[in-house]
Amino acid sequence: MHSFYRCFRHLTAVSKHNLCFLSSPGCVRSTVHARDYTSEGGQVYGDAFSRSVNNPAEFWAEASEDIVWHKKWTKVLDDSSSPFTKWFVGGQLNTCYNALDRHVDEGNGDQVAIIFDSPVSKQMDKITYKELLHEVSRLAGVLRKYGVERGDRVLIYMPMIPQAIIAMLATARLGAIHSLVFGGFAAKELAVRIDHAEPKIVISANCGVEPNRNVLYKPMLDEGLEIATHKPKHCIIYNRPMFPFCVFKKGRDLDWSIEVDMAKPVDCVPVDSMDPAYILYTSGTTGLPKAVVRPSGGHAVVLKWSMWNIYGLRPKEVWWSASDLGWVVGHSYICYGPLLNGNTTIVYEGKPVGTPDPGVYFRILKEHDVAAMFVAPTAIRAIRREDPEASYAQKYLPLPKFRGLFVAGEHCDKETLEFARSVLKAPILDNWWQTETGWAISATCAGLDMSLLPPSGAAGKPVPGWNVQVLRKDLTQAAPNELGDIVVKLPLPPGAFSTLWKNEDRFKKTYFESKPGYYDTMDAGYKDSDGYVYVMARSDDVINVAGHRLSTGAIEEAIMTSEDIAEVAVVGIPDTLKGQIPLGLCVLKHGVSKSAEEVLNHVRDVVRKEIGPVAAFKLAVIVPKLPKTRAGKIARNTVALMAAGQPFKIPVTIEDASVYPHIRDSLQQIGYAKEYQPQ
Repeated sequence: MHSFYRCFRHLTAVSKHNLCFLSSPGCVRSTVHARDYTSEGGQVYGDAFSRSVNNPAEFWAEASEDIVWHKKWTKVLDDSSSPFTKWFVGGQLNTCYNALDRHVDEGNGDQVAIIFDSPVSKQMDKITYKELLHEVSRLAGVLRKYGVERGDRVLIYMPMIPQAIIAMLATARLGAIHSLVFGGFAAKELAVRIDHAEPKIVISANCGVEPNRNVLYKPMLDEGLEIATHKPKHCIIYNRPMFPFCVFKKGRDLDWSIEVDMAKPVDCVPVDSMDPAYILYTSGTTGLPKAVVRPSGGHAVVLKWSMWNIYGLRPKEVWWSASDLGWVVGHSYICYGPLLNGNTTIVYEGKPVGTPDPGVYFRILKEHDVAAMFVAPTAIRAIRREDPEASYAQKYLPLPKFRGLFVAGEHCDKETLEFARSVLKAPILDNWWQTETGWAISATCAGLDMSLLPPSGAAGKPVPGWNVQVLRKDLTQAAPNELGDIVVKLPLPPGAFSTLWKNEDRFKKTYFESKPGYYDTMDAGYKDSDGYVYVMARSDDVINVAGHRLSTGAIEEAIMTSEDIAEVAVVGIPDTLKGQIPLGLCVLKHGVSKSAEEVLNHVRDVVRKEIGPVAAFKLAVIVPKLPKTRAGKIARNTVALMAAGQPFKIPVTIEDASVYPHIRDSLQQIGYAKEYQPQ
């Protein structure tokens, strides 16, 4: 019983919430039994949302009872210094304990915690909670041996392998702060993040694996450390078996396997509720870094709460979030959320197509008995483009264990949604959130008895805790179905960011000054009369055509109804007469035999019919691909600047920068992008 978390096994009934506590000095725990999707009774959405905005302290106090606290909080909510809201003041906990140790203590150590499925490296591994705890506690021992203490930063630069999660949890075990840098970043951007986070140690690997090549991490790390002003004393390097070992720098680099084999396991270090769990740089960051700070207490409470209440996952079920650990989705719903809830989480190293074919996602759903999945719409579009009849999927259907697909990361058009629904025969539920928020702002909450057939195009309703409103430019409330700026009335709920690392002034100015009393999501959209949220575009993607504010997302939605179009991006470009006009970049489905002129004429007719002449939509081109970040988001701003002949910078997160010259050529054929000025 060496840990302060090892509890005396006695039960205390608490009738108010029908909860069962395991209590001891320094340990507070509760067990909540998950309900079926179709259960009656319990808390329905309307009641939950009302209580969360009218009495947030009481609402989140109840949710916090499902987390093990080393020291129970003394005050749930302190909003005396808004927007620097504090949750669970006085409380102490350890996230790693809640994600691993508690499940082993409760007798679930033999349950599979991680399934590693890597078609590109032909690996398939299953790691139990007991095995994961063994690895994490020893890597934490290595970190402690080399000086990592509570509050220190550990930078993690790794591919999509289980060792990345082990590194995250080992850092959290010591009460340290991890900064996970997406593996697609090259040396210069890595150096910027090293200088900003000032890590005591860097954890990396010899390589990642792409369909046709190995991505050598170690040389990029070496170059990044040469460029960086801050020099971490040590780097822990994981050499992946079956791949060439990398060259170590004597005195600095440590071999993961050797160090872990010699290490002694260490116990969890409690941290204050408002201490950072991690810092995460927002995607596409250039220039001065913008690093979101996630407080530990709220992070653990809401992610545990969300796994059932939003996504309908019972403990021990298999969950798959097809994202990357380097993005916020990977942090919340590959690593922490499912492990806090006692689920099996899938770590996938591969693509939606080409590894080996468009049926790979369906193979994983079938083979691993996945109950629910989280994915970006761009992945479904890629599958639909390669295999519009879903012929590759058929050999894995039906999926008797599969209950729902949750999509987020960008606007999900109607055609993509209907394609997924027709193949999977399951609810396809859009949800909307951001790196800053850490979890869903709006969703169809499967565990709160919401209808699993929301209106087409809706990103669900505001999730309990998120008081979502739509404002006009004069900050008055927009009417139902009126396009405006989407905001969240303060205070933000637990789990949202608490500040920006080393930049509180930027935190206040960027997100709160323009709309006092609200968090500015910088997204545009509307709410219908039933309260459903429709996120149409980033606020700067709302274009003004002859005085009419139009959503580029609405135009894209119309274009996607064309049977010939696989993907589209619409941007606004300057026009001397109308101020702005829309420009459409269209990607054809495979096998389209019509001429470009036929396709584009039909696209123009569709927009005129669906949006109206007010859109003034005449400019459209065919392009081979769209410029996307590795998170699946389309870099519309670069296209708009290119078309206008203005200088632009290709984001470091762009997956395939070679698409830009092709887009330039297409635009020049219609008289735009005359000056091509990438920086």
